[in-house]
Amino acid sequence: MTQTERAAVSFTGAVKKFGAVRAVDGVDLTIAPGETVALLGRNGAGKSTTISLLLGLNEPDEGSVELFGEPPSAAVRAGRVGAMLQEGRAVPRVTVRELVAFVAGRYPAPMPVERALRLAGITELAGRRVDRLSGGQTQRVRFAVALAGNPALIVLDEPTAALDVEARHAFWASMRSYARLGHTVLFSTHHLQEADAYADRILVIDGGRIVADGTSEELKRSVGGGLVAFDLAGGGTGGLERLPGVRSVEVRGDRARLRTDDPDATVVALAELGAIRGLEVAPASLDDAFLALTAAEGSRPPFGPERASSSNSPRRAGLQWPAFNSADIEEAS
Repeated sequence: MTQTERAAVSFTGAVKKFGAVRAVDGVDLTIAPGETVALLGRNGAGKSTTISLLLGLNEPDEGSVELFGEPPSAAVRAGRVGAMLQEGRAVPRVTVRELVAFVAGRYPAPMPVERALRLAGITELAGRRVDRLSGGQTQRVRFAVALAGNPALIVLDEPTAALDVEARHAFWASMRSYARLGHTVLFSTHHLQEADAYADRILVIDGGRIVADGTSEELKRSVGGGLVAFDLAGGGTGGLERLPGVRSVEVRGDRARLRTDDPDATVVALAELGAIRGLEVAPASLDDAFLALTAAEGSRPPFGPERASSSNSPRRAGLQWPAFNSADIEEAS
């Protein structure tokens, strides 16, 4: 198998511990070249630590991590990996074009600077100082920096944080164009609708372990076929849990919400009872699936490996934007 045929990302029994807490707890994962994968999880679930292992910012205590068949540090040095991280300070007295050009110059086969600026949607900002941009503009500059090395794999940690709705749509349009060229994309997000809309595959991590791995539709099906809601209109709730297909019953005020594997059969049974006032039928959402998959032990649907039992959450890994010196950039430019 040649290097280009190898998995873009491969975790084999990867473990990372912080004291007694296993932030990453035996993760096995393979991402093929060309896939767009979303990584979901609550705060402290292990997302950032997983990303830090992937980028070589941390080493696993057990197991291994490889990118394109080589250690992460080697893949990064070769320019095969680009990253857009959440945290980092703007470089003072340096323009956007100077920064992107400086980063591009550190890679063996970089993307043309003008193309990186265009893909990130910041061509008009090229002459502006990085330290005088808005939060949303700075986020788009980080995207351009991640693209500068023309990476085969791009890793995005909360990429649309600080972006307004219009900028988010523009960002994902750029990402889809980049992915269509055969590049691999891994992104973490708290905006589940983004994972639903743009990911080929979704990983849910909880307690340091991957508890679900599949398409958005597969994850939705894991929590039941849909939701049936209706007004109780003063009626009782006795027997609702025994209706055909019903998996769970939730009452909010005077409204009942039934999670069901067979919405049609549930609605027919409710109609026979005359309980159809304010009837609403909706398919399961990715939000429903995420909440169920990260629920307390024993109450989540069967999807993927068992959750970690530890309730401790390690501190987020200190992922930082590269600490470039502005004098170095000015000299290189």
